[in-house]
Amino acid sequence: MIPVQEIRLKVQELMPEVLEDLKDLITYPSVAFPGYPPQQVYDMADATAAVLRRYGLKEVRLLDIPGGYPAVYGEIPAPRGAPTVMMYAHYDVQPARKVDGWDTDPWTPVVKDGRLFGRGAADDKSGILITAASLKVFDGNPPVGVKVIIEGGEEGPDHLEEYVTAHPEFFACEVFIIADNGNLTAGDPALTTTLRGEVSCIIEVRTLDHAVHSGSFGGAAPDGLVSLIRILATLHDSHGNVAIEGLRSYPPPPIQYPENMYHRDAGLLEGVELIGTGPLSARLWSKPSVNVIGIDAPSVREASNILIPHAAAKISMRISPDADADHELQLLMDHLRAVAPWNVHVEVTKVTNNSGFVCPTDGPGYAAARMALETAFDRPVGEIGAGGSIPLLHVLRAAVPSAEFILWGAQDASFSRIHGTNESVDLGELERFIVAQSLFLQILGERKVDP
Repeated sequence: MIPVQEIRLKVQELMPEVLEDLKDLITYPSVAFPGYPPQQVYDMADATAAVLRRYGLKEVRLLDIPGGYPAVYGEIPAPRGAPTVMMYAHYDVQPARKVDGWDTDPWTPVVKDGRLFGRGAADDKSGILITAASLKVFDGNPPVGVKVIIEGGEEGPDHLEEYVTAHPEFFACEVFIIADNGNLTAGDPALTTTLRGEVSCIIEVRTLDHAVHSGSFGGAAPDGLVSLIRILATLHDSHGNVAIEGLRSYPPPPIQYPENMYHRDAGLLEGVELIGTGPLSARLWSKPSVNVIGIDAPSVREASNILIPHAAAKISMRISPDADADHELQLLMDHLRAVAPWNVHVEVTKVTNNSGFVCPTDGPGYAAARMALETAFDRPVGEIGAGGSIPLLHVLRAAVPSAEFILWGAQDASFSRIHGTNESVDLGELERFIVAQSLFLQILGERKVDP
């Protein structure tokens, strides 16, 4: 057993190397979306494998994921009687361009005021280094069995879910560590216990078989875009609450999301009011929310004096962590059809139906994680939710029903700005999570079971 202070010292001594490796990984524009250069993603997979090997992971190799980019995999067999932990992160990232509002080039890492800036610094290349460094603390011989999987398609059209379903035995373990989350604020430790799901559909509205002059025909024939707008306007009530009947809600974790922090982090313009009612944490973590994320209609530049015969929109809805995704999507689609005005022709097509996740909190793995986190941060540990989705978790639970899940990471909601401009990771937070994950492995290793 390594004393806590020695683990802290080891991690502190590792941080210069961790920082340089994280900087290097940021330089790979590993965007796995269609239309982006694939070689950069493959190069990132190789770079990830090299880092993991150097930090002590054994049997590192690339797994061929049919239809997607390779996953990086490695394993260390469990000591006799010890449990096995599977560590997860992802090496692909969201697109980024300096012209979108970055202060610096997103692929050139910059350290400023204790934070490392660059695309993927927080989401989720920090997770790769948390995983790697926690193994190096034990010189590649942790007190538990370890499996590591770093996927390359989490942000894009992922295919790892299909691989898990086809090879459930490959993912057998006692605990999954998902290093793709974080605290509300750096230095304030919390475990994520719920994730909302996400469903989406496309609605197409047709009113005419061709465009016609708006002066000659306007006033009697319905316009396709106006009809679509009237449909979309029914998705919320006057307070901004989702107005789709029958949707499920889930009780939020006890921690409250500070409203002033939300205003700042969301970039809310002066005077703009928040929508919805009830605690902010519930609106963000456990109640449904619905957004129109795209519209097909003539642009302002291309506008002409016609009645638009056809318009379409893509609608994304976040759903309660415990809701049935198929059921909630059906409620959304039924609502869109039911509210269509003037007997216009409406076609609604399903796009995605990803379930949310509720993390069990009564197992030994979760207890070990709370203890490790409290020790690493030297503060009491809270529980929070997340409004985003990780569809893979639902698939992993189906493949390994007895496994526990630990959801944490170095992404602080206050300033990391994941998916946005000027993404960054707090280097002190990164260090604390490496300490926490190392302590977790040690605490879990002390709870050996009879072979």
